[in-house]
Formats: sequence, C-alpha cells, structure tokens
Amino acid sequence: MNPSETPTGSGLFRHTARERTWEPAAPTDRDSAEAVERHIQRHFGKIAFVWHEMISDLVHIDVHVVEPTPERPFFTLVTSGMSDLPMTVPDGVGPYAELLICLPPDWPFSADGQNEDEKAHWPIRLLKMVARLPHEYGTWIGVWHSVPNGDPAEPYADGTPFAGVLVAPMINHPEEARTITTAEGKQISLLALVPLHPAEIDLKVTEGTQALLDAFDRITVSELFDPARPSSV
Repeated sequence: MNPSETPTGSGLFRHTARERTWEPAAPTDRDSAEAVERHIQRHFGKIAFVWHEMISDLVHIDVHVVEPTPERPFFTLVTSGMSDLPMTVPDGVGPYAELLICLPPDWPFSADGQNEDEKAHWPIRLLKMVARLPHEYGTWIGVWHSVPNGDPAEPYADGTPFAGVLVAPMINHPEEARTITTAEGKQISLLALVPLHPAEIDLKVTEGTQALLDAFDRITVSELFDPARPSSV
C-alpha cells in the first residue's frame, strides 16, 4: 500500500457503549445525499439497490450498492448520511466524510437486505458503526485511524479472522474519486475501510502506522476486501 498521504499517528478508537441515550437522527441533508448518488454513478457505476436504515441513532446511514460488472468485477458499497452532521475535527481537517468498501463478486448477501447471516452482513454493519462513531463520541475519523472490534479485539463474525479496521485512502480509484462535492460546494471526503487481522492491529498500536504500511507492502491490500487475505505480520 503506497498512497501519497503521510502517516501522522496511531489514531486508535475503541468502540464502546456511550453514556448518553439514543437520539433521533438529524434531518437528512438532501444536497449531500444527492451529491453522494451522483458521485457513485460517475466513479463507480449504476446504483443497483440501497440498504435503508429503518431506525437511526444520531445520523441516518444508508448503504448504496453497485453490483459487479466486467469492468469492475466486485461490489462497491458506499455510505450516505455520515456527512449529515460535521465531525469534531482539528484545524486543517475537513469535517465531512463518507465511507466505502469493495467486496468480492460472490459475496453472499441479498438485495432485499433480509440476509441476517453475520458472515455476509458484517461489512455493512461495520460501515454503519464506523460512520456513526465520530458523532457518538464527538470526535473524527480520518486517514490512518483504526477501530478495533472491542477490547480485546474479536472477529466480526464466525469464520472470519478480521477483528478491526483501518481507515485509508482509496488506491484503486483516481484521486478525484476521493472527494464528493455538493451543489452548494460542501466537500466530503470518501474514505476506504480496510479490515485488519488482530496482529496487524497490535502492530499499529505498538509500532505505529508506518510499521503497518511497511508490512502491507509485502502483500496486496486495498479498498477491495479479500476475505482470504493472510495477515501481513
């Protein structure tokens, strides 16, 4: 993995239960939602279906799905709704983001969203969890941040070794695909999720982001998730 961004730190977030109670979702920003749809169709292809969230806490997160084609032989999943609210960011960092992950063409989920098998559904749950996290905790999610699945980190589902995720820039898409611009000029970063093995999470925590990226150079790692990918450590 050799993107242009320079690692700036560990950025480790542990997703634990927050103290405040459930809050109804903020109103959908239609300008942002329409911009996300245009961006997906321009850079990734026709939206085949959308997983609509029925009950939403803080922000309403939908997941748009682009099906595999001969030119793009994989599913592309993109969130919409994370950018309805600004994140709490440091100076110089944009406050809006959405998330993306690409899955193999044989990924066993259903278009009606009724497949509750966690072996198929966990990437969708992961997208929603990370998208909601900065709004839950008054923080931000950006490039090279990581989120373990608990403490200690546990696999997302039976049969998968992946137990955390790295937020990363897309490397298999042109740079212009990394930013969504609304009709009103709002800039939304589109960030990729890269699932991690437990040993990779430990390496990032103990030795830093650059050590993990150096390990990634030994294998192929990108926004296209490979469920059979071995640990780089």
